[in-house]
Amino acid sequence: MIPHHSLRTIDLAKAAGISVQQVRNYEASGLIPPVARSPGGYRLYTQQHLVALKTARSLVGGYGWQRTPTIMRALHRSELSTALALIDERHAELASKRLQVEQTLAALRTLAAQPAPLPGTRRPVLLRVGEAAKQVGVRVSALHFWEQQGLLQPLREQISRYRLYDEQQMHRLRMVVLLRDAGYGFNVILSVLGELAAGQPEKAIVAVEKRREELTRASWACIEALTSFQHYVSEFCTQLL
Repeated sequence: MIPHHSLRTIDLAKAAGISVQQVRNYEASGLIPPVARSPGGYRLYTQQHLVALKTARSLVGGYGWQRTPTIMRALHRSELSTALALIDERHAELASKRLQVEQTLAALRTLAAQPAPLPGTRRPVLLRVGEAAKQVGVRVSALHFWEQQGLLQPLREQISRYRLYDEQQMHRLRMVVLLRDAGYGFNVILSVLGELAAGQPEKAIVAVEKRREELTRASWACIEALTSFQHYVSEFCTQLL
């Protein structure tokens, strides 16, 4: 039986503002529910498919192309808890990044408000490359690469020639990790590190504040996407609630 008010592929594409091929791609990726066929083999989309398509496009803005298909496929398998867990993962990721940004901003502003510290008398703490990498949560190979790019200048043990990271280098390393995670290129990071080394952290503060603004936009995109998600679940997946 052909569903009443069925939509053709071209109808769905026009209503969603995308191409026919994109509709087929969404279907193949599981972003919309399975589609019935007419006796002649034509796809027969419904209002649910249109709302699912719009929901998926909204989710992409907040949760990205990697998570969104997994979220929608879980929903169409009647696994609401799995879909919500994936959504929660994204929120936790944003919260962690926001905390990192706020802590970095606080440290930079404290640094900007104080004169350069005088050399201390206590024995400095020196970390080998593996320990330094572990503290910031990256691979040792990343530290080696960043050193090649001039972002890091670790000390060397006189005999073993092992790389050693003192407090100053660890501070640089944390800034490199933050700025790389924010998508900045090596030229910008070198400039920011130069400002820090010169005792002028203002440019670093501007860069981190920009990252905070990006996180705010990402969080708002999630809020907008959840509005569509809630509407879709409430209208077409009430059996899951």
